[in-house]
Amino acid sequence: VQLQASGGGLVQPGDSLRLSCAASGLTFRHYSLGWFRQAPGKEREFVAAISRSGSMTTYADSMKGRSSISRDNDKNTGYLQVNSLKPEDTAIYYCAANRQILTAPPEENDETYDYWGQGTLVTVSS
Repeated sequence: VQLQASGGGLVQPGDSLRLSCAASGLTFRHYSLGWFRQAPGKEREFVAAISRSGSMTTYADSMKGRSSISRDNDKNTGYLQVNSLKPEDTAIYYCAANRQILTAPPEENDETYDYWGQGTLVTVSS
């Protein structure tokens, strides 16, 4: 199983980024998808998650209103769009997959996730 996160980079405050998570080696539509991040010297924290079908989403309070999680099960890929980036958004962003039943809401608890990608670094700085 491989989850390949990409799309990170150095951006200025107020910019937008679209992160991608390409999955292989698993039946992608059987898994909900989550995004987490870890800033230097801090613990990993939840960002957003989406259910297997994409019908349910959940966001961290810090991301509500300026981010959008989505997925394309035909392409085995998930996405995280983040707008109005702030310096405090600087972190390594990880995607993770959680095997769930079809009707289950996506989880915010990272301990429930089965597979993790290697992360992509987002640096927000002027």
